[in-house]
Amino acid sequence: MTNTIQHQGIVENINGSHVSVKIVQTTACSSCSAKGHCSSSESKEKVIEVIDQHHLYEVGQSVILEGETSMGLKAVLLAFVIPFLWVIFFLFFFMNYMNNELYSALLSLVSLIPYYIVLWLLRNYIKQEFTFKIKPIK
Repeated sequence: MTNTIQHQGIVENINGSHVSVKIVQTTACSSCSAKGHCSSSESKEKVIEVIDQHHLYEVGQSVILEGETSMGLKAVLLAFVIPFLWVIFFLFFFMNYMNNELYSALLSLVSLIPYYIVLWLLRNYIKQEFTFKIKPIK
C-alpha cells in the first residue's frame, strides 16, 4: 500500500506560481459495470490550486497531482470525527443539566457553530497542511 493519493488532471489556469488543476473526482464504485443501474456512482469536477515555483506547466497540459494519504485522514478527522464527538459530548452534557431531550439535541447541534467558526479562522493554517505536489505526465 502506498502512502500517496494520485489524481490525473489538466492544468486549467496559471497565475504566477499558482497552478489551477481540474480533476475528476469519482466514487469508488464509478468503475463498476452496474453503475448505470445504481444511484451511488458519482463523479465531480474539482479545481485544485497547487503552488509551482518552477513554472514548468502550460494551460491544457495533463499532470498528476500527488498528496499524502495522511491528508485524507486529517480531513476525515476534521470533517466527521471531531464534530461527531463534539455533538455527542454536548448532548450528554446538556441532557445532564436540562433533562429535556429535544432542547439538548438542538443545543448540541447549535454547539457546532463555534467549532466551524474556529475551522474558518484557522483556514490558512489548514490550507498549508493540505498541499498537493504536481508532476508532469511523461
